[in-house]
Amino acid sequence: MYFNDLKVGMTVETAPAVIDKDRMLAFAKEYDDVPLHTDEEYARATHFGALIAPGVMSFMAVWAKYLQVDFFGEQLLAGKSTKIEWMKPVFAGDVLTGKAMVTNLVKRSEKNGIAEVTIEAYNQKGEVVLVGVTEAIVKSRV
Repeated sequence: MYFNDLKVGMTVETAPAVIDKDRMLAFAKEYDDVPLHTDEEYARATHFGALIAPGVMSFMAVWAKYLQVDFFGEQLLAGKSTKIEWMKPVFAGDVLTGKAMVTNLVKRSEKNGIAEVTIEAYNQKGEVVLVGVTEAIVKSRV
């Protein structure tokens, strides 16, 4: 979708993303190797009571599902930034769904603009587990 066609408030929902324990451990060991993500005995002794998924992995699981329904398609020129806030832990076996909304639009030139998309991810209990705000540069219709 071209920048000119986007409207603040446009919303899409994502398909569910299941947090698989083996994939969670593999990701953690490679990218976020801390005991809370990789050592079950350690994690059981924390206030979480079990291993928790790395936050970036949780976001990327939902992001991958968002890309199946994303607003921009071939009009995406580049990503600009992403900010993620983690609200609740995500555990192996959790099923995350997302709601993505266009939350800001700033025209940069006749050729493109910056579109901000906010993604709220929910676990199977309906609790918000993370909020990600991504800015993307999107081609304008000229």
